[in-house]
Amino acid sequence: MIKTGITINSIKDSVRLLCGKDVTVKLNLGRNKFVTFPAVINGVYPSIFTVCPFDKNFLGKTAYSYSEILCGRVKLTCSEIKL
Repeated sequence: MIKTGITINSIKDSVRLLCGKDVTVKLNLGRNKFVTFPAVINGVYPSIFTVCPFDKNFLGKTAYSYSEILCGRVKLTCSEIKL
């Protein structure tokens, strides 16, 4: 379900503030499956952002679109800001 009051531009601004900081990424894979891992946001681009997991053996996707945050598929948690 789409959250009201949150826009893609506000999500971009929030992710831009988190660039270079340690975050916890929680992915919703569907059917009650979740993956949570610590990472650092290392790239912010016009349509996607990239994360670098601390675990070098992580085989998952490391680039996400801002719409995935809007739809609730990706959640970023920092000690200061929650998305």
